[in-house]
Amino acid sequence: MKRVIGIGNALTDFLVNLNSDAVLSEFGLSRGSMSLVDSELQRKIQERTADLPHTLSLGGSASNTIRAMARLGAEVGFIGKVGRDSTGRFFEKALVNLRIEPFVSHGQQRSGRCLSLVSPDGERTMITFLGAALELEGTDVADDVFKGFDCLYIEGYLVQNHDLIRSVVQRAKEAGLKVAIDLASYNVVAENLEFLQSLVADYVDILFANEHEAQAFTGEPEPINALEAISKMCELAVVKIGTRGAYIKSSGEVIHVGIMAAARRVDTTGAGDFYAAGFLFGMCRGLSLRQCGTIGAIAAGKVIEVVGTTFGEEAWEEIFRLVNKVETEKYLF
Repeated sequence: MKRVIGIGNALTDFLVNLNSDAVLSEFGLSRGSMSLVDSELQRKIQERTADLPHTLSLGGSASNTIRAMARLGAEVGFIGKVGRDSTGRFFEKALVNLRIEPFVSHGQQRSGRCLSLVSPDGERTMITFLGAALELEGTDVADDVFKGFDCLYIEGYLVQNHDLIRSVVQRAKEAGLKVAIDLASYNVVAENLEFLQSLVADYVDILFANEHEAQAFTGEPEPINALEAISKMCELAVVKIGTRGAYIKSSGEVIHVGIMAAARRVDTTGAGDFYAAGFLFGMCRGLSLRQCGTIGAIAAGKVIEVVGTTFGEEAWEEIFRLVNKVETEKYLF
């Protein structure tokens, strides 16, 4: 596997640092979840939190993964849909600047936005208005999009569009690509369980999940048992277990990989996305599963030290230094 193309909701992130979880209770939001809302409700929540510290960044789960892979040095592409507005133009230009091959179509609604409410302990609750991203259809994705790529990476939030995902994965497999998916949110898994289980059994080669998503997907409360159940459906299963690291299983082999302790836990937004980025980058480099898991842990450990998914050159230089040590097997968890 050398080149990866991602498909997901093309969103711009508005990250708000909460001083308590009172806002979540006020609007009936489940802590740590992702809720799809209309533009009006998102506007009301933004108005309610307008006086709190906030930042703006390029977002979307698959976009985060693909952007991080590009920064690590992988050859990648991205499929998504934006509105014909300044936010959409910003999104497209950012892809090009990051040397990501763009396959972006344009919808009728305004570009999608994700309001990410960051609790004091770093947990994030996302309120998403998909906008034009929701208009993405299978007909927007031409068959020749997959030419030259080896793996299609799907964000779990997108599986709510069953027809789109079914169309895209079928053609990706016909084109010879492997299919990877990150389950992304336990409530999305629960709401689309039957479809997801069928999709994974029929098309998915690589699956990423945290322990809550894995439990929702398999019904198994213990992560190691959930890993076993998932591994019967696909070639490679990864179940992340928070500060205890991750379990990885492929070809009957189970590996436990630890974490890289963060200097400070500021915001968990993008941690799963960056873990997948590091892991898939390792696969593109032909590394062992332990090396892939370690690079994933490094990327995730760095992104939770900042608000959002953007950090400076100094942090990237540290990542590059550690990845080099992993590649020479001098730094493994």
